[in-house]
Amino acid sequence: MTTIVVVRKNGQIAIAADSQTTFGDDQRLPAAYDVFHDKIFRLGDSYLSIAGSAAHDLVLQGALKGLKSRNLSSRSGLFETFRKIHPKLKDHFFLRPEEDEEDPYESSQMMVLVANGHGIFGVYPMREVYEFSRFWAIGSGRKFAMGAMHALYDSALDAKAIAEAAVRAGAEFDASSALPMSLYTVSIDEDSDK
Repeated sequence: MTTIVVVRKNGQIAIAADSQTTFGDDQRLPAAYDVFHDKIFRLGDSYLSIAGSAAHDLVLQGALKGLKSRNLSSRSGLFETFRKIHPKLKDHFFLRPEEDEEDPYESSQMMVLVANGHGIFGVYPMREVYEFSRFWAIGSGRKFAMGAMHALYDSALDAKAIAEAAVRAGAEFDASSALPMSLYTVSIDEDSDK
């Protein structure tokens, strides 16, 4: 899978991701062999990255670009945006929304981290949306990344350095994550700073 992190600290937001693609349990595609190894994409003033099937990358980009209006700047805006694209994912991109029979809603089958000047957010498969105050990680290397961020957050390091250390920890210990990494930063909008 992957290691993807977001960090918010001292007026700066960072999003970072490893670059390895994994096929099943026994084959990987390292960055040196993949022209499009950057797992983070930009849409307007937001950066997004997806954990799950590699197919989600182009599908989500296409679905979001096809919306007449979208709002990635708040928890409620993200919820409405992902609610609007769910039917498109099924009808135009042939998403199979089944997971567990007892799930209360259809699944979008992806986890997405969003970073922009308004904050750091996570969108989960049933369109649950969280706004994180400090940091978060998704993907198979998330536990290693979360540990690194927890250990470093109160240090003198900035958001960029903490995000970099977190992805390095994921790449070091998770078999489905590898360097190099992609890393982007944005400044927090003064109106969004808490």
